[in-house]
Amino acid sequence: MQNYKNRLRAVLNPNMYHGWGKSKNYFEGWYFKFVDPTERYAFAVIPGISFDKDGKKHAFIQVMDGKKKVASYHNFKADEFIPATDTFRLQLADNQFSEQNLQLNLPELKGELSFQNTTPWPKMLGAPGVMGWYSFVPFMECYHGVVSLFHRLSGSMEINGELVDFTGGIGYVEKDWGQSFPSSWIWMQTNHFTHKTPVSLMVSVARIPWLGTSFVGYLVGFYFEEVLYKFATYTGAKRKTSLEGNKVILSFKDRQYRLELIAHQAEGTDLVSPISGDMAGKVNESMEAEIEVQFYKNNKLIFEDKGRNMGMEIAGAYEELLTDKWMR
Repeated sequence: MQNYKNRLRAVLNPNMYHGWGKSKNYFEGWYFKFVDPTERYAFAVIPGISFDKDGKKHAFIQVMDGKKKVASYHNFKADEFIPATDTFRLQLADNQFSEQNLQLNLPELKGELSFQNTTPWPKMLGAPGVMGWYSFVPFMECYHGVVSLFHRLSGSMEINGELVDFTGGIGYVEKDWGQSFPSSWIWMQTNHFTHKTPVSLMVSVARIPWLGTSFVGYLVGFYFEEVLYKFATYTGAKRKTSLEGNKVILSFKDRQYRLELIAHQAEGTDLVSPISGDMAGKVNESMEAEIEVQFYKNNKLIFEDKGRNMGMEIAGAYEELLTDKWMR
């Protein structure tokens, strides 16, 4: 009964741990991205837990150094993974994670960062998070959440013995949970633009299994002038997606707004990814991709800029995601 109550609470608060009572074919992980104000240092830290198809379990923290293009995987006992039941707060051995801060005691990263003026994905009736009403569908292969679209950092981190001040830098936090990542996906995220006020862009396009068949679903959040513009499968928006060499060209539109993107791939490194709960897959991610953004309201250009320090993944049979025609 307690596991049921915890799971129900988590459905209404996607940031929280969802795996109460799970013992097989399940993973959950949070993605903390932080970049210092000089932009010389960019990291992604991913705490999580894994239960494979036989019930073998372990906790982990992945660390990606986006500038050096290296990654490490730290293995922990599952009983060292201690999530809170009433909010998103996670203790993992000597490391702590929450909506407001992170504390790390890892060989390559030691220190604490606090998050100032976090920007959560807004909740609405029937849509507790980025997935909208799909949040309530019980058989999805993978669920996605955005904890904070944009926040400022304060604090410092010892990086391989060198103390680095992250105060004034920029952070982002999202998460995934379920059984496996999709068979194919395109994902990108950046908060680094030349615009004076905070701008954040998150894009996910993926092949989604559905009742014995599948469809291409997408989630897009563009935060500009303190407003979040959403383009998603469940909002009735439309998309186009194509590849030209190392460029990914994406377009999204609804009745009033249109978002035009040209993303430029960059060299990355391999991260471990889930397959039926087991952290046995691999995905290549860059944190140095760049993107050209144009945003239109009623066909009038109201924002144009270039984003940098962008996290970017193109994985699996991505050809199945491409279309040169406007599609739902």
